[in-house]
Amino acid sequence: MKRTRVLYLEVADKIKEDIFSGKYPVGTMLPTENELEEMFQVSKITVRKAIELLATDEYVEKKSGRGTTVVSNRPYNRLSKAASFTQILENSQHTVHKETLELKKITLKKDHPLFASFGSTAVCFKRLYYLNDRPYIYFTHYLPSDLLEIKRKVFDEESLYRLLTQKGYAIDSFADDFSAVFLTKDEREILKTTSEIAIKRTRQSKTHLGKTIEYSEAIYETNLHPYHIDYET
Repeated sequence: MKRTRVLYLEVADKIKEDIFSGKYPVGTMLPTENELEEMFQVSKITVRKAIELLATDEYVEKKSGRGTTVVSNRPYNRLSKAASFTQILENSQHTVHKETLELKKITLKKDHPLFASFGSTAVCFKRLYYLNDRPYIYFTHYLPSDLLEIKRKVFDEESLYRLLTQKGYAIDSFADDFSAVFLTKDEREILKTTSEIAIKRTRQSKTHLGKTIEYSEAIYETNLHPYHIDYET
């Protein structure tokens, strides 16, 4: 029984990786059960359990007699029923684009708050989102050091959570905290604002073992646009 559980999780994870990579785009069909059995050299029961897991996490939809359709490629489907704020903006009448400000490895001392999560080294990734060509969200992410193996051009273009997934980091939970903060001089210059106060969102993304694999701070210039989330029912 234990071996079967490991097998279907491995199959589900591999199919999920192929969905994230674009091998199976949203709206297309997965290979048939017989084809998946042959591809992974596993039993029909294992394939069906893997598909059931992907359907539960809402990556695929299985219909009797019609096969299995890919319905989502969001890495954190299971974690939240809400569309992300940047997705909402991108789907609105606003134009949104992003710019990488910094991508580098940093050294953490033992007394640093993130040392317990990342050890002595981590990646610091800073990104600026523009709303209608005006600076709007200033992100600072702290990530595992092996993400520096990824080229900066890929960071420029790809979703951060998809990059984490492709590197083998499975996000099992995340927690967001919001606060009002006074902007520093550097932050006001980056956001090109005279505002003194902004909303700050602090996020920790963790594995099923409770290990932090992303710590991020996002500062929103809400004078341009209020922070808003739509939740699915």
